[in-house]
Amino acid sequence: MQIIVNADPRDIRATTLAAALDELGFTSPAIATALNGQFISRAKRDDTKLTAGDRLEVLAPMQGG
Repeated sequence: MQIIVNADPRDIRATTLAAALDELGFTSPAIATALNGQFISRAKRDDTKLTAGDRLEVLAPMQGG
């Protein structure tokens, strides 16, 4: 199915948010996720189903000074 990840169309096989993050290579525990504009906590990623056309935003903390 195709979803939008950080503004880029991506084809994935995963049907849950947690599986999609793994498939897309987002393995760091220090990320935040939003699906269709709604924040999704780490605890709810396994139960959050994806559908074609969903918009996923994945944010990682930035380091710097």
